[in-house]
Amino acid sequence: MTCNDGRRPLVEYTDPATFTAGVAEGWAEAETDPTRIDWTARQAAALLPFEVRAGRPVTPGASTGIDRGRNGLGLWGENPMADALVTAQTDDGVRWVLLVERGDGHGWAVPGGSIETGESPQQAAARELSEETTFAVLFARWECSEPRWVPDPRASDEAWAVTVVAHTHLHVGRLPQVKGADDARRAAWIRAESYHAVVADLADRGGRVFAAHCDLLRQYLDSSI
Repeated sequence: MTCNDGRRPLVEYTDPATFTAGVAEGWAEAETDPTRIDWTARQAAALLPFEVRAGRPVTPGASTGIDRGRNGLGLWGENPMADALVTAQTDDGVRWVLLVERGDGHGWAVPGGSIETGESPQQAAARELSEETTFAVLFARWECSEPRWVPDPRASDEAWAVTVVAHTHLHVGRLPQVKGADDARRAAWIRAESYHAVVADLADRGGRVFAAHCDLLRQYLDSSI
């Protein structure tokens, strides 16, 4: 049995849907062997630097426990993404954050998704916001974060997510209408005086925060923004 670092069996997994529905729908690449990929080009274009060992990519973040394969992500190596963090303060002084309930059952998340070819992270975030919530923020002042590795539950040690957070804050008398669309089941404004308030509001709705966005929301909501 092949072992990883001589201490435990090597864990390898790719969701079978990746090479069927994923390839057919265009969100996954068909290549099954990462050693056949031109890693020099991908490393040069990456949002975060990463190593390649024996032709196989190595996550720049924490180990997932899945040593080989892509788990549930579409690309070998870095999967570049952008997230639209939209917060709003109403006239009564309450702060809210716009979240979507993911269609894959992983919980409630900041609207976001893959950066498409030719897009900037800000453009991708604005597009995903409109696609998932039917809400477009016009003439907004967006502030983009540095790229960050995220603990995506769909990741492996050879396929991981890196995101750029585009944040805008609105002052409104009434919260704009939103509606879940595309791959989002629902969209809603969630109370966000703190990260704990978000968790409590979602719990009342029978939901939870998407694991990859827990630290992201905690960082933004529990600091001065």
